Amino acid sequence: MPKKIDNSLLHGSVAPGFEEVQKEFKRNFEERKELGAACAVYHKGKKVVDLWGGYRDKKTRAPWEEDTLVLVFSTTKGVSSLALAVAHSRGLFDYDRTVATYWPEFTQNGKENITIRQLLSHQAGLCAIDEPLTLPILADLDTLASVLAKQKPVWDPGTRHAYHALSLGYYESELVRRTDPQHRSIGRYFQDEVANPLDLEFYIGLPPEIPDSRIANIHSPFQTLRMIINIRQIPMKFVRAFLKGKSLTNRTFSNPKILGNMSNYNKRELRSIELPASNGIGQVRSIARAYSVFALGGAELDIKEETMEALINPTPFPPSGSWDEVLQSHSCFSLGFSKPSPVWHFGSSEKAFGTSGAGGSFAYADPDSELSFAYAMNKTNFYLHSDPREKALSEAAQECAANL
Repeated sequence: MPKKIDNSLLHGSVAPGFEEVQKEFKRNFEERKELGAACAVYHKGKKVVDLWGGYRDKKTRAPWEEDTLVLVFSTTKGVSSLALAVAHSRGLFDYDRTVATYWPEFTQNGKENITIRQLLSHQAGLCAIDEPLTLPILADLDTLASVLAKQKPVWDPGTRHAYHALSLGYYESELVRRTDPQHRSIGRYFQDEVANPLDLEFYIGLPPEIPDSRIANIHSPFQTLRMIINIRQIPMKFVRAFLKGKSLTNRTFSNPKILGNMSNYNKRELRSIELPASNGIGQVRSIARAYSVFALGGAELDIKEETMEALINPTPFPPSGSWDEVLQSHSCFSLGFSKPSPVWHFGSSEKAFGTSGAGGSFAYADPDSELSFAYAMNKTNFYLHSDPREKALSEAAQECAANL
């Protein structure tokens, strides 16, 4: 039976025609075991859904407030890649030039011909980092750049693809540092060129002045035993590869080891450094607002037409096809984003682009319907994508937009 939900813990508003999203948001708490969450939708440039509710902390039962911030794991990749799209439109780099054009040291160990498009589309073979990483190394961008430059691809670049779960963000940040005249990190570049102009609150690297009390604590059962118990939520081939110590899947997700336990993201030391693929923290409505600019063609951030064309068109698959060597399933990527595919439907057409995060968060832009969507929560599930909570909200938003 659905559990009773205290309506005083559910807040926000929806525009006429989007009431179904609010119904699904409530059902998440009543039927899908939601703890705390927020959801925001923009349509044709206007905010039509702004919902939040539940608890930001399971132990204290502190309520999720209007200004609560939440860590969104790999949904961060999309935010980082929006910043790269801005940099591309400003002429800082060309997607089809080699990474080494802007970062000469990158040529080590057979990487001289890797293009930025291949790197951002997960085709570079750099999903796993061999040298053990620590938080001090990740915080020292010069040292990290040296580690990244030495890494050898695990396949001939451009011939296969696999999810660069953590490493993509490191490479993105160094690319920005190498091409930006001010040599800003991607976290700083995002703040200056995206967040500040749009009045967003989202951080890649949490500033010291933001108190922990504003941040939703992650409640994560993501341990090996729990993964096995919840095997129906995860592809069996992925689980087998993840549990195999020397597999590419295991190597991709296990360095540094501290990131393997999602609850560690509640620690200030892990929130404070820049992990552009995994530790973005912010208000969910800010993520939806950022994607909304791109759903409308990017004019508000002076995004060039050629940049938008690159974002809405999927990068051609490598010769090996759509099989993902890390996720052990089929996937489709383009310039830092996931794209709709036969195994993962989102948006109204193949022009949509976004990223999902471990545990269930998801955000995307849909240029054809001029809609953007963002959802994040603090109780994690095990789905690689299409978490039932997010899926119900996203599909309701799409249906409401289509009806209008």
